[in-house]
Amino acid sequence: MSNPFKAVLDIRRHELPLALLMFGYFFLVITSFWILKPIKKALFIQYYDAAGLTLQSWHMTASQAELVAKVLNMIVAIFAVIIFTWLSRHFRRQQLTYCFSAFFLAGFAVYAGAIAAPGAVTVWTFYLFGDLYSTLMVATFFVFLNDSVTAAEAKRLYGLIGLGGVAGGVFGTSAVRLWIDSMASSDWLWVCLAVAIVIMLIAMTAGRLINSRREAAADLPSIEQGKHGNPAVEGAALVMRSRYLLAIAGVVGLYEIVSTLLDFQFTATVSHFLDGAAIGRQFSLVFAVTNWVSMIVQLFLTSFVMTRFGLTTALMVLPVAMLAGSTGFLLFPVLWVGSSLNTLDNGFSYSINQSSKETLYVPTTVDEKYKAKAFIDMFVQRFAKALAVGVSLAVTTIFVDFDSIRYLSLLTAVLVVLWLWSVRYAGRRFDELAAK
Repeated sequence: MSNPFKAVLDIRRHELPLALLMFGYFFLVITSFWILKPIKKALFIQYYDAAGLTLQSWHMTASQAELVAKVLNMIVAIFAVIIFTWLSRHFRRQQLTYCFSAFFLAGFAVYAGAIAAPGAVTVWTFYLFGDLYSTLMVATFFVFLNDSVTAAEAKRLYGLIGLGGVAGGVFGTSAVRLWIDSMASSDWLWVCLAVAIVIMLIAMTAGRLINSRREAAADLPSIEQGKHGNPAVEGAALVMRSRYLLAIAGVVGLYEIVSTLLDFQFTATVSHFLDGAAIGRQFSLVFAVTNWVSMIVQLFLTSFVMTRFGLTTALMVLPVAMLAGSTGFLLFPVLWVGSSLNTLDNGFSYSINQSSKETLYVPTTVDEKYKAKAFIDMFVQRFAKALAVGVSLAVTTIFVDFDSIRYLSLLTAVLVVLWLWSVRYAGRRFDELAAK
């Protein structure tokens, strides 16, 4: 009998071991991320909740202070790009995973003791450390993956592998919500430390499998030898010389800005229509629905769309969905339309969009996979987020009443048009490169 799941997960028998290993790798990275995120956020907000933060003559609330921390993340990302680029000259695949996992193992051990009685230094550095984890470990995972498969394999495998990340998000948030009252924050860091060790073991096994399958990787190009540029700008130089990489940077950056605008509309809607405990219940319900939507899309649509309709179509799903939701909010700014903005964003972003976006890097050179991708995923993404933070602060000043917030959808529409243009070029160029 034919495989009934072939339409959604068309994986060859010899590809399954690697797919399952990378599924587990991604699952554990995202699980740790969702363990760290609420801990670092709660620690930061609780520290400044009572008295706030005063910089010079500017007194900020805890939430405003967090926006400053998000801007600092961009500065940390610059150093992350430099270190990642330098290490990628010497290490690949599982070796790069060992390097960064060892760093975070040490960090988990240090902060497990420090956050028990945190001061200002601990609060700020742990917030940046938690964000750095997602920046480095997700980038390390995907350069490992993109450097291990062909374009055809990526279309078949990334649906299942990406499901690992989605499932990790569901598991991580559920675990924290279930045991948050019974486990101290330091205990969660020891859990993350154990998870990091397992990630290293999975990476070691996957690396051996790849070397065995490809005869010690003899058929794959090595990282370019000879002269190297300044690691601070080497990735940026690769991006600036390639219209294809510039298009990918456009896809990443424009998404970050649009996503921030939609999240502001979503938060403002819930805050406007609900009060007290009802706000928390609405957030909880929306996030739960979003996670399930992401799971369903990743399982049943991602591989199907990528293999049957191509990468361009897969990349268009998220911007079209966000444009539809934003238009709906412009016309009907009510509670559930505003709440749907979060689901349309994260439900498709963490599933089909992430898998298809990462596939764009598969036919690039090894240098571009490691160095240009690091610049895009670390600096461009963080810069766009910092820019969006500035827009959010301006919005809170300009749009003082709820009725006017709907008109942010007009700006969203303009940005989505630019986003779709970048998608069309990147998708067409991918097909050309993959054909070679």
